[in-house]
Amino acid sequence: MARYSVLRLMIFFGLLCALWLLGLRAWLLLVVSALGSMVVSYFVLQGPRAQFSASIANRVDARARRVALAQAQDTDEDVEDAKAVEGSKADEDPVRG
Repeated sequence: MARYSVLRLMIFFGLLCALWLLGLRAWLLLVVSALGSMVVSYFVLQGPRAQFSASIANRVDARARRVALAQAQDTDEDVEDAKAVEGSKADEDPVRG
């Protein structure tokens, strides 16, 4: 993410400097630089954006697997606890209850 952000900032400041050299000044310089850098970044940074998106998807998938595994372990523990409770009830004297 940091790499993508730095590349976007470099594009913005490069465009800002180029437009300043062309004579654009004041708020118009900032607006045109921001809009222009968004357009340029959309096309130029497709690769890094795809990598960043894939890394986020991998993290989400890994988190979902960990949650599913934790739930499966909880279920196993619940089954074991239920069997232990059933076993202790079977050991009790039916007359005494």
